[in-house]
Amino acid sequence: MDHLLRRAFAAVLGPRPESLLLAVTAATLTAGGVAWLVGAGGVADLCWGLCTAAAIVPAAAWVLSELRAHHAGVDLIAVLALGGTLAVREYLAGALIALMLATGRTLETAARRRASHDLRALLEHAPRSARRRTGSGVRAVPLAEVAVGDQLVVGPGEVVPVDGRVAGATAVLDESVLTGEPLAVERPAGRTVRSGAVNAGGAFDLRATATADDSTYAEIVRLARQAGAESAPLVRLADRYAAWFLPLAVAVSGLAWLVSGSAVRAVAVLVVATPCPLLLAAPVAIVSGLSRASRLGVVIRDGGALENLGRARTLLLDKTGTLTGGRPHVLDLAAAPGWRPVDVLRMAASADQYSPHVLARAIVDAARDRGLELSPPTEATEEPGRGAACTLDGHRVTVGRLDPRHELLGWARAADNRALLDGAALAWLTVDGRPVGAVLLRDPPRPDAPRTLRRMRTAGIRRLVMLTGDRPEPARETGAVLGLDEVRAELTPADKVATVRDERARAITVMVGDGVNDAPALAAADIGVAMGARGSTASSEAADIVLTTDRVDRLADAVVIAVRARHIAVQSALGGMLMSLAAMAAAALGLLPPAAGALLQEGIDVVVILNALRALRLGRAARPALPPAAEALAHRFAAEHDDLQEVLEAVRDAADRLSDSPGPEALAAVDHAHRLLTERLLPHEHAEEHQLYPALASALGGPETMAGMSRAHVEVERLARRIATHLDLARPRETLAPEQLDDLRACLYGLHALLRLHFTEEEETYLSLAP
Repeated sequence: MDHLLRRAFAAVLGPRPESLLLAVTAATLTAGGVAWLVGAGGVADLCWGLCTAAAIVPAAAWVLSELRAHHAGVDLIAVLALGGTLAVREYLAGALIALMLATGRTLETAARRRASHDLRALLEHAPRSARRRTGSGVRAVPLAEVAVGDQLVVGPGEVVPVDGRVAGATAVLDESVLTGEPLAVERPAGRTVRSGAVNAGGAFDLRATATADDSTYAEIVRLARQAGAESAPLVRLADRYAAWFLPLAVAVSGLAWLVSGSAVRAVAVLVVATPCPLLLAAPVAIVSGLSRASRLGVVIRDGGALENLGRARTLLLDKTGTLTGGRPHVLDLAAAPGWRPVDVLRMAASADQYSPHVLARAIVDAARDRGLELSPPTEATEEPGRGAACTLDGHRVTVGRLDPRHELLGWARAADNRALLDGAALAWLTVDGRPVGAVLLRDPPRPDAPRTLRRMRTAGIRRLVMLTGDRPEPARETGAVLGLDEVRAELTPADKVATVRDERARAITVMVGDGVNDAPALAAADIGVAMGARGSTASSEAADIVLTTDRVDRLADAVVIAVRARHIAVQSALGGMLMSLAAMAAAALGLLPPAAGALLQEGIDVVVILNALRALRLGRAARPALPPAAEALAHRFAAEHDDLQEVLEAVRDAADRLSDSPGPEALAAVDHAHRLLTERLLPHEHAEEHQLYPALASALGGPETMAGMSRAHVEVERLARRIATHLDLARPRETLAPEQLDDLRACLYGLHALLRLHFTEEEETYLSLAP
């Protein structure tokens, strides 16, 4: 019945009745005003009366629609006020109420349309067809016909239709719809491309790895279709406000009539108690928050999730893929006497080139990131659980687990102990059956994770807990680095669900995860958040919020937006109602005639709707926005940090050599480390001090914010000079004196620790700001 009523209403007034009503009421009100000015009072009253009568019909239809949905709509007050003005012949007041009603409805509709613009754009951006290569050329086919393995062509400006891998030329892509990042990215041949990205370069071929229904963008669209504020608890709170506001308005109106004997006063009270869009301010604020979040690559299923996120006090986080990148990285290198760490990495990567193992991929990527030239292996084999073996430059080389029969020497025992302390995995390199080096690998915390968690606490999150199925040692290491309140390791999916339920009993709880094993916990939480960029479909479907970009700091943005949207929604609803109550009191005392009251109420409604739209802005707690020049410098120095890992390894290796055997070989290692410090590290530090830091200062609050990092640069240079002095003292004798060893060893180990800390602080504090 309600559906039929809406269709009939739309048939009479058109697809946008609010706009038509606004046009009619504005025209008749203006016509009445012109007639009044020329002295035709009767004509003026007729125009204003027609204006009032024209508004009663749609207002009554809106009221009936709300009553059928079991809502006590405040538009009922508008109907009573319109009827009352006709009864007491206050035609001008009725016309003003009609205009107010039409303006409020139109403004609220426009606000919703503006607030949900980004969500609609997401849906409209979805591709409908694809161009598939066939034996006879290229043919356009419906998206539903694309199968895994199809060769597709993506032209300039076209949307990538399905997930796939680049085949042939490098693809240049605009992924802003997916990630919120405006900069184009390059994807070379063989790299994965997600559907929804826009081709910002020349045409390229794409080998489909998923169908349309299973692709990234289809999942995002399915989530976006569900976004809205209708089910937000705060909107239901506004309905509860209406439940007492309506009888209160009627009671005050009746009391004013009873006490004063004036029906005009009663009508005046109803006029100023006509908050047509007032209680709609809450959903406008919530929908505005959804829109603001979508711009940053955060898809929220509905307004209820956003409202709950704004009240959350406990945050539970999975470790792998959420707080960490989800992939191992080379943490450190150990080398036997006579070997350099960089040679260990180059040979291990050469042997691992054809291995599909995740640790092998990490070793190869680290070598390529440093620009090392890899040798082609021959007779390559791989034994599951043991590692890769091959012939390399005439030597038999293995990378992986060490044969238990091998006796660990001093350097190897130190490497094994270091791996245990750091919670790292070890890949041993042997040449002709003899261990010559080791690669330490670990899945490190995301560079943006510490800043994100600090922002979470600032936004109101009081408890941070990590849940992981990983071993306790690496879990505790990550928890200590990130400053978490609690770490729970070796959990099964059922354990995670039990923990979520336990935390929910104490506070509104958010659970963040990315894997299939996290899906039950996400569903059990008050708000489930999935890392959707590389997360599983199961976790995305179980979640209330999906981060479409692989950056955990987007979650902090979402929390800030949620807190702000909820605050603005409550402020708009309560503030508008308080102003209406004050106006009702004035009208009941006879201080506010109906016409003036109608104008005042119109102003109140406009103010609260505009206030609700403030939720479209992120607010003060947003991440600092870097200017383009500073962002480019941040990317440059982040890449240099990767290149300078060789310097850190050389410093650590020289210190180890001094501990093992302080002879000519140790002196050569120290000299090599100092040369790298002088030629590569110190110029990098000098460039940071004079280029990067000034560029970042404005975005981070001024030069004072960089003082701590600048002091670290001074200490690095001081230790480098101290090492140089030790070398000068040793050169005449071509050996280090016994009295030099303790201080030089302390300098080297101290410099290594300082550089690791300094690089980490820069990456977390400054470089993670760049997308």
